[in-house]
Amino acid sequence: MRSDALGQSNCACAAAVAAALWLVFLSDSPARAQTSGQASDDNTGATVNLGGRGWSAPESKPISTDRASQLEFDFRAGFATDYIYRGTTLSDHKPAVGAAIEAALAQLYAGVAVSSVKLTTQPAAEISMSGGVRQTIGNIDFDLGVTYFLYPGEMTGGGIDYWEAAIRADKRISESIRMASGFGYSPNVSNTGAWSWYAAAGLGFIVPSNLLPPDVGVSMSGAAGYSWFGNQSPELGGFPLPAYMNWQAGVTFTHKVFNLDLRYYDTNLSKENCFVFTGDPGALPGGRIDPVTNPGGLVSNWCSATFVAKIWFALK
Repeated sequence: MRSDALGQSNCACAAAVAAALWLVFLSDSPARAQTSGQASDDNTGATVNLGGRGWSAPESKPISTDRASQLEFDFRAGFATDYIYRGTTLSDHKPAVGAAIEAALAQLYAGVAVSSVKLTTQPAAEISMSGGVRQTIGNIDFDLGVTYFLYPGEMTGGGIDYWEAAIRADKRISESIRMASGFGYSPNVSNTGAWSWYAAAGLGFIVPSNLLPPDVGVSMSGAAGYSWFGNQSPELGGFPLPAYMNWQAGVTFTHKVFNLDLRYYDTNLSKENCFVFTGDPGALPGGRIDPVTNPGGLVSNWCSATFVAKIWFALK
């Protein structure tokens, strides 16, 4: 990591901790323990998605207080009409399938997820291996973890494997409303040589169960995030990747082990900067020329507004 990134790294780390702790003071309500039998433990609006990758287990899943000393497993698999990550497609706006398994023991967890992708380097799949610790302090659920993204079978380029560390704080502020904020950091995002930071926050609302049929859950959630980057390696031009904002909102329906999520995603990246950021091999000419970052004036729709339907089942 470059020396100029070190100072920003230290400042951002402090900001991440401060933002997480800030949530503690939003309410004086007592802590509420969540058990693994509650629907809110799944990937519904109760757990606000801040940009989690692929089919991994729910972000900031609370500790099961009645089974804290037992080894627990979660498995999920499903289908999506598009694989969107922080506002950009990883499947060329085509359908994607995936599966994940996670093991948890008390505060510790580790998991592996596999997803189909369609990227510039033409990997056979995306494999994400993650591990970390979840701890409830007061009435805040904290999650500190590290994930390594592996792309086997790449046909072109120098490889895009990389790792990212993330921290988030998640808080239930009422029986139906949950909020979250978090930060992620990578010293070499997608093996470009550029460091990356990601900050996000969001809200989730659970429709009260007494308003719904038995075994049916409905929740709504939305979040927004901002990504910024350092300079790429000289071989890739030496300029910083374009910073951008992404946002998403949707509704999730659950029935026993089955889940359906309908969600809208978008970013503020221009089509020219979308090409700079993604390297979309299907990009077309006709955009505004930038002699440094985009001398061909190529444009991509990989960062454009997208509606996604995702269906999966989850077993515990």
